[in-house]
Amino acid sequence: MIEVRATEDKDIDEIRHLYAGEKAQAGTLQLPHPSFTMWQKRLTDMPSNVHSLVAEFDGRIVGQLGLVIELNPRRRHVASVGMAVHDDYQGQGVGSTILAAAVDLAENWLNISRIELTVYTDNEAGVALYKKLGFIEEGVAAQFAFRNGKYVDALYMAKVKHV
Repeated sequence: MIEVRATEDKDIDEIRHLYAGEKAQAGTLQLPHPSFTMWQKRLTDMPSNVHSLVAEFDGRIVGQLGLVIELNPRRRHVASVGMAVHDDYQGQGVGSTILAAAVDLAENWLNISRIELTVYTDNEAGVALYKKLGFIEEGVAAQFAFRNGKYVDALYMAKVKHV
């Protein structure tokens, strides 16, 4: 069973390894060869508007998600999300489980009514996951990022809870 919980300091090295995976790296904005120090700085003493969750299976970190609430008072109802699933566990429900937990946290506990994300247009599994959980496509960003020697486009997607 996949368990979702808040990130702890003991998770840092496993999260670093997760994002070093070829598929996880290709689906995010991470660079090759992530250092422990970089991840330690990123995940230690996070500001109060940042929430980091991990998905754990059999004692192993198999997914990580960051939820960042906007600080601008006029966008306080908005959060953005970024996530990755360990290469060896993709297609096994990890992404659905951790994203559903983040949506619940955002909508039912943090008073967030709009969750935004970007996903590469060639990440068919990611797009399908987001659509399954109620995200809709809002636009395409041409040449959004540089990956493996080429520019890639991204979709802007959002889930809006109408209140």
